[in-house]
Amino acid sequence: MNNVMIEFGRAMMARGGYELASTLSPIAPKHDSGRLYALHRETNAFSVQSDFRHALSHNPACKLERNEVSAWADVFVAYWKAVGEILIAEESLNLGKNASKPQSKIANWDKVYNAWKDVLNMLLRGYQIEVFDAWTIPCLYLVAKFLRVFAIKADDAAFQKGQTSFNAFEEDVGDATGGNEKLEDAARQINRVFSLCIGDRSPIETSRKWGAYYIANLQFKTYFKLNSIALSQNVIRSLSATNTDLPPLDRFPRSQQVTYNYYLGVLKFLHEDYAKAEEYLTIAYNKALTGSTRNIRLILTYLIPTRLITAHVLPTQSMLAPYPGLQRLFAPLCACIKKGDLAGFDTALQAGEEEFVKRRVYLTLERGRDICLRNLVRKVYLAGEIEAPKEGEASAEPVRRSRIPLREFMAALRIGGETELEGDEVECLLANLIYKGMMKGYISRGHGMVVLNKKGAFPGTGV
Repeated sequence: MNNVMIEFGRAMMARGGYELASTLSPIAPKHDSGRLYALHRETNAFSVQSDFRHALSHNPACKLERNEVSAWADVFVAYWKAVGEILIAEESLNLGKNASKPQSKIANWDKVYNAWKDVLNMLLRGYQIEVFDAWTIPCLYLVAKFLRVFAIKADDAAFQKGQTSFNAFEEDVGDATGGNEKLEDAARQINRVFSLCIGDRSPIETSRKWGAYYIANLQFKTYFKLNSIALSQNVIRSLSATNTDLPPLDRFPRSQQVTYNYYLGVLKFLHEDYAKAEEYLTIAYNKALTGSTRNIRLILTYLIPTRLITAHVLPTQSMLAPYPGLQRLFAPLCACIKKGDLAGFDTALQAGEEEFVKRRVYLTLERGRDICLRNLVRKVYLAGEIEAPKEGEASAEPVRRSRIPLREFMAALRIGGETELEGDEVECLLANLIYKGMMKGYISRGHGMVVLNKKGAFPGTGV
């Protein structure tokens, strides 16, 4: 308790929000690995309230008012109880690892979650009665973040007991089958924190609104994990409604800007507003720190398919090289698109189907087949002869033939893997390319010819 109270006093004296939050961490710091055990052994359930009140009221590093002592004592008592449950859970995990049957001892993360929720409730009460200043908001960041962590652990433990189903693929990929009882409750609690921040009417210099984007990002993560993505729109609307009172996003920490733009981009991506998705994801990509490999990987997971649709641009090898997972998924597709290899594209798409579906990018990547087809058709055009200049145009630049028989496209498609296509189906594919603006020209059915524009037959490709 002494170490925690000493750091608490220093943080209060320096008005350091993140230093203050570290005194409520459920993870012991590296320089004091036994802190949680020591804290829990220094008092007991009968005297914990009075012990913390005494330690807070007689802390030499800071002088607290009576109402502050009472509020912080309630927080630390709840924290002490939560630490006890965390230590029990960790001991159960260690016993399970050492047992002959690892599943014979499963940690009770339900109790940890409920105890940690009490910590959040005590913190919220301190803000609601206007005892805690806005600079202490990082305490809410930390407690809300770990509430989500413990909720996921509790749901995972329930799955291991065979009570429900759980998907732990990625932090923002949810499970549509349900079984996330604790995480759903955590989402409601985090929403309370968001309302507390966004609804503050204090002057902006001392307002809790500075915590709005951090908590909003935490809500996005939780809703994505729950597969309740539509609820994210409520967060965006709330932030937009208070836009006049809320400081501009660029005044918030860079990490919060990156995360918020990432989720905005993903939401636009899922609504097929690819132009806006590209805008937000590009901002997130440019602002992300170079060393943030995981964050950049998540951004590129959506930015690559987005750029494929909006600009028909493929990622370079140098871009994919630092991310083996992305290289494994996207490199085969990109190679096939460049070559116009339809059969290879279908094979690569099928090979990564499970992960593409989980990442919600499968349908968008499937549209890349049109670009692959365009490149194959373009090869047919480039393989054509150069038309001789007409009489009187000897000095004109040579141009490729613009009238190409449909049978040549049919032959190319069959070589590319479309062995069962008939003439009408080939016409349909080519007409679709013309409609989408990937090819300029028209189909002359009477002559069985495709007549292409002599200048810019394939926009954006230099041909």
